[in-house]
Amino acid sequence: MTRAAGSGAVGGVPGARRILAPLALAQFICSFAGSNMNVMINDISEDLDTTVQGVQIAITIFLLVMAALMIPGGKLTDKWGRKRCLMAGLVVYGLGAMISAVAPRLGVLIIGNSILEGVGTALLIPPVYILTTLLFTGTTARARAFGVIMAMGGIGAAAGPLIGGLITSAISWRAAFVFQALVIVVILVLARGIADPLPPDPSRPFDTVGAVLSAAGLVLLVTGILAVDDDGRLALGLLLAGALVLAGFFAWVRGRERAGREALLSTAMFHNRTSNLGLITQNTQWLMLMGVSFTVAAYLQVVRGYDAIQTGVIFTAATLGILASSLAAEKLARRRAQRTLIMAGFATTIAGIAVLLAFVAGTPNPWAFAPGLLLIGLGLGVMLTPSVNMVQSCFPESQQGEISGLSRSVSNLGSSLGTAVAGTILVSGLSTGAYATAMVALAVVGVGGLVAAALLPRTHPTATTTPDTGPPDRP
Repeated sequence: MTRAAGSGAVGGVPGARRILAPLALAQFICSFAGSNMNVMINDISEDLDTTVQGVQIAITIFLLVMAALMIPGGKLTDKWGRKRCLMAGLVVYGLGAMISAVAPRLGVLIIGNSILEGVGTALLIPPVYILTTLLFTGTTARARAFGVIMAMGGIGAAAGPLIGGLITSAISWRAAFVFQALVIVVILVLARGIADPLPPDPSRPFDTVGAVLSAAGLVLLVTGILAVDDDGRLALGLLLAGALVLAGFFAWVRGRERAGREALLSTAMFHNRTSNLGLITQNTQWLMLMGVSFTVAAYLQVVRGYDAIQTGVIFTAATLGILASSLAAEKLARRRAQRTLIMAGFATTIAGIAVLLAFVAGTPNPWAFAPGLLLIGLGLGVMLTPSVNMVQSCFPESQQGEISGLSRSVSNLGSSLGTAVAGTILVSGLSTGAYATAMVALAVVGVGGLVAAALLPRTHPTATTTPDTGPPDRP
């Protein structure tokens, strides 16, 4: 196996800092894109002559495109190669950012931000996690690498409102997309030094029908949630249609497997109890993170009338919390079981939501948001890394493309559901208690995640048991 060259080693991996830099930045910019628009709601709606709901739809479509295409994106890494998918995704993403920067109306913004950036993210994120899993062996080394990547992802999501607010207030909301394009250029330059640990297999078949069915099912489900506030019957119809299409997808997958043909997603992915529970915790974590981010940002701007920079500054508490706990991932992994960390993360996040509700209700002071957001950031940062590490480590190298795509799809589905659910509640009446209702709903979801975490095994053997010299050339 060939590894990237460079100075410095982390976890016994030569050139690890050079490997981690572009991978972590890639996760940062994709998470940033999912949350920075939250503080631009008023600016974009006024400039493009649209509504708060219109901006919410653009945000949700971006997250949904990522979720719908992440499984196919992960599968393509085996056929095209991990580095090639990474670089292609970066180019598509950068193009979408530039189109968004000059968008004259909401439709063009959706094409650039929601579609192209979503497609680019679905191509580039699976390679980030596959490369990390293959290059870093052992629980502690992998926890350190994932800790850096998840810290950057968490910071991107939590600091997106602050950075986006600063850029929007100082220049324009359009400049925030130019910023994204510039970061993409930096990543492209840094990623040139990464060598693909496994050669691509161009002859490997790709399940196109499965990809279409899985994407269509997820789109219908989330669209159904978005339609709840406008038309209950339409929403129910979309939800039922989504469930039926997904059922058809799994029937199609089983049929291909019985025929001895390679399917988009192996049903064996769902035979591992630890992985299934870990995926539930991942979905819940991102649902809570994006749901809280959208809810608080919308409340501050629409109800309290804060501008983009004021809203972004308030989110600094969550950013600091995620940064502190994510960067401590390696030390925490040595001292505590991953199950314990995930449970502690959920408990802290739920407590943060309770504090947020209690403090904000009693005072108009904007700093009343800080204690609750800090706790939420700490809780999410504690559990993001162990959840990813636990799921990825359940499978051998030959299945890393599939599980990486599934894992990121589940996480991004959580992000889109968080924005969709919170947005639907908020649009129904921002000034009549909808804020508190949305936060309570997110806390209830968090309790479900806590239950799933409690069912995880106390000890977790890894499936990727290759020696420290790295994985073989072929799975």
